[in-house]
Amino acid sequence: MRNVDSRIFLRNVLLGAVFALVATTGAIAQSSGPRNLEELKAETQRRVDRNLTPATGLKSEDAREALANIHSLDRDDWAAAWSAIADRYASSAAAEESSDKAKAQQDYLMAWRYYSFARWPTPNSPGKERAYQKALTAFRNYGRFLDPPVETVRIPFEGKEIAGYLRLPNGIRPAPLVLTISALDSRKEESAQADSGVLRNGIGFFAVDMPGTGEAPIKVDVGAERMFSTVLNYLATRAEIDSKRIVIRSISWSGYWAAKLAYIEKSRLRGVVIQGGPVDGYFTPEWQGPGLKTDEYLFDLFPARAAIYGVKTMDEFLAYGPHLSLKTEGYLGKPSAPMLTADGVKDTQVPIGDLYLLLQSGGSAKEAWVNPDGGHTGRSEEWPNARIFDEIVLPWIKTRLAPDSQMSRAQAANRE
Repeated sequence: MRNVDSRIFLRNVLLGAVFALVATTGAIAQSSGPRNLEELKAETQRRVDRNLTPATGLKSEDAREALANIHSLDRDDWAAAWSAIADRYASSAAAEESSDKAKAQQDYLMAWRYYSFARWPTPNSPGKERAYQKALTAFRNYGRFLDPPVETVRIPFEGKEIAGYLRLPNGIRPAPLVLTISALDSRKEESAQADSGVLRNGIGFFAVDMPGTGEAPIKVDVGAERMFSTVLNYLATRAEIDSKRIVIRSISWSGYWAAKLAYIEKSRLRGVVIQGGPVDGYFTPEWQGPGLKTDEYLFDLFPARAAIYGVKTMDEFLAYGPHLSLKTEGYLGKPSAPMLTADGVKDTQVPIGDLYLLLQSGGSAKEAWVNPDGGHTGRSEEWPNARIFDEIVLPWIKTRLAPDSQMSRAQAANRE
């Protein structure tokens, strides 16, 4: 494909180093990883100021206020400081609904962003759980003002339900669709807000939480991909959706599900995007040791990763992962739906070797974009995630979702 960077270098996996949770004050203190409290606050402010993950969309002055009110690594201390900022936006939005709908919409959006940051990376304390519930409310209030509107969908699933957001472009029926799966610490709300750009290209989206996160009804385990097969079954019942033109988009941990579904659901998918997703090496203790200490992640990486399995101890965590490997499960090398894989050589959260393994496993042709200077998901200062999406991911999705005749012409042009 065009824009594929040919400068691919293998990254050696660093061995050794045993991860230990940082002991701090409070029974539910969060782990700041390699940072102490003051370093964590400084790094958070830096990311807000530079609009970097996971603090994108926040305001510098709000961050300074919140961080000044954080005095420990207690999770509820973090949640309270950011929720106070969110509460202010939520109150303003509610007061403005009847007089200034545009301002109310923007304030609900900001309230959701701050509540979401308050519960980040996972709602594992009472204060973070409250923040998460308020984030859901704020986002759904924000969605009421959008055109086209956001539809909250609830799909029955094994006595529970799968919650998701459906948004379709105006005037296009049946509409092609991107099924977006959220990641380890993001939620379907982030996916729904970020993927609004596909609508401008006549493509709808359905955003859903991956297992073990958000409102997902099950934890991560072998076979949990059945949740997404249920979603595909549901989408096939909606006359407004062209169920023969669906692409799955994933980023970070959710790339595991996209890759697996490329094999399992190849007949129902036009393609899958796997951006920084784990495949095999990620699940090994040799990777998790140094990987859990990465300073790419802001804080609380082990609790976030352990939560999606539903385990508590390091021993449980390290024993759980290996049976999820796509290599161990025997998928690699089998025929699959078309894949676009993307990542950075300097990714310290998911080994770049997983991308190469997927590419070299045969079965079906795959395409790749690798950033030699990129970290997790391929992002770097030159290539933030927004640019990767606009210039690499979205054009590929548009080609895959084009009507058959147009897709054939586009593929022929790319081969020239």
